[in-house]
Amino acid sequence: MILLNRYHLFLLLSLCLISCNNNQDTGDKDSTTTETPVTVDTVKQITMATYIHLNATAVFLQKNIVKANAAGYVQSVNIHMGDYVGKGTLLFRIKTKEAQSIGNTINKLDPTFKFTGINDINATKGGYVSQINHQLGDYVQDGEQLATITDTNSFAFLLNVPYELHQYVNLGKSVSIKLPDQTIVNGFIASAFPTVDSQSQAQTFVIRTDNHKTIPENLVASVEILRDEQRDATSVPKSAVLSDDTQTNFWIMKLVDSNTAVKVSIKKQLETSDRVEVQSPTIRPSDIVLVSGNFGLPDSAKVKVMNK
Repeated sequence: MILLNRYHLFLLLSLCLISCNNNQDTGDKDSTTTETPVTVDTVKQITMATYIHLNATAVFLQKNIVKANAAGYVQSVNIHMGDYVGKGTLLFRIKTKEAQSIGNTINKLDPTFKFTGINDINATKGGYVSQINHQLGDYVQDGEQLATITDTNSFAFLLNVPYELHQYVNLGKSVSIKLPDQTIVNGFIASAFPTVDSQSQAQTFVIRTDNHKTIPENLVASVEILRDEQRDATSVPKSAVLSDDTQTNFWIMKLVDSNTAVKVSIKKQLETSDRVEVQSPTIRPSDIVLVSGNFGLPDSAKVKVMNK
């Protein structure tokens, strides 16, 4: 009887130990929770702005046409393509057809008469020679075009703006002009054409700039025009903003303690290439948001921050 009781006692103790071990294992498993590795960043209050980028073409709005002042033969050409000429520079000399045919005869009859029949043609304004229509020895009629000189003071960029964006392009507004070599030139909207193109429905604006001495005509540049600006905007990194499949609902995952992230629905405002303005709800610069590992996380998810 004593042996039997000892056996039963040993069996009972063994069962208790097994049961305790099983309970401990179950408790350990329940207390272990998977933590998703994430990286975080802070909320910032900065000035945010969005811009419109359009192409503009460099042009000389005014070109001076040099014309012959008499019918005759071109005696001399004192300019070349691309030359810069100042006001009053001698461009051409023309000998009238009468002087060409009877000038020497008159001088022989009366040497004191000194008849030459040569007319000088000078530049009325300074600029670059963009076209030469006649060469030495050519016969020209009175009023015929001899050359074209671009007026350097008429340099401008022509900007074609789709009419639905014209409200952002106001007269006097400052703009940045980026040339193909990445040079930035500052300008301003000087005037607007009173018509739109019938095909593209774009209105042409004139941009003036003082820094144009080395800019050639017909160069295409990119113009940056301010569209919206918000000072002290509360913003988060763009990678922190998540959305549904329809892109109508947006949210961020905000860290509330060292390893818990909660889902916060937001309304967006301005958006740049790397940041998004949060219009509501109110978030503070001290708040920390998830920027990677945040996709697909449930509300109140357990996370492990990989960057401090």
